[in-house]
Amino acid sequence: MSLINPLTNAQPSGGVSQTSNQSAAPAKQAASAAQSATTKSDEQTSTTGNPFLDAIRLPKESSTPEPNSQELTQEDFFSLLSQQLSMQDPFKPVDNDQMIAQMASFSTVDGINNLNDEIINLNTVMTSSQALQASGLVGQKVLIPSDTGNISTEGREIKGIISTPETIESITVRVEDDKGQLVKTFTVDGSAGGNIDVSWDGLDKNGEPVADGNYSIKASGKVDGKSEELAVSTYAHVTSVSLGTASTGAILNLRGVGGIKIGDVLAVSES
Repeated sequence: MSLINPLTNAQPSGGVSQTSNQSAAPAKQAASAAQSATTKSDEQTSTTGNPFLDAIRLPKESSTPEPNSQELTQEDFFSLLSQQLSMQDPFKPVDNDQMIAQMASFSTVDGINNLNDEIINLNTVMTSSQALQASGLVGQKVLIPSDTGNISTEGREIKGIISTPETIESITVRVEDDKGQLVKTFTVDGSAGGNIDVSWDGLDKNGEPVADGNYSIKASGKVDGKSEELAVSTYAHVTSVSLGTASTGAILNLRGVGGIKIGDVLAVSES
């Protein structure tokens, strides 16, 4: 009787797992090689090797979906209408007149949206056209509803118009600097009434030229026996024109004064 050595035929501890790992290793290597080959294939497909051609290649489509619009479109309305028809009571179906009225409402809403788009485009065109026409005012002087004018090396004189409700024998004119300090005082004949021309030569009360800057022209006179402040408008030099927006229109940029809408201009002067 022969004895069988149990150590000879017995499998070592963990033998099954080692065999499984050895058999799974080639599969993992094959999968990794396939993935690497796929990646290299994609890179070869996405690139040509030519930097110029690769730079102008269209980008890949993004997998991220675009955010949905929160506005209801005509397709959404028709989808709601379909749901309404599918969920209606068979014993009380939707009346044909109601259905036609709803479809007409949808078409009206869509037409209004299209009309709004056309109006926006028309406003843009009109704004550009208005700015082009206003460019002819560059270099001219415009009358603006403001009592502030500018003194600079390009212009040492401020002209304006005093509006009077009635004839006034003598109008007192005060010139003030941007700090409100009195620079000069003089009188203007207002016996003609209406719009009275006023001009200041840029000299202070001592006959000396004032510093460059903005100055205000104030006017007052007796109306019905009482002293009242009178409205003063001044001329300003147009240096450039800005397009502005559909609501503001073209903007005239005035020397030392700032911008003003073209619709606020009262008059245009040659000099």
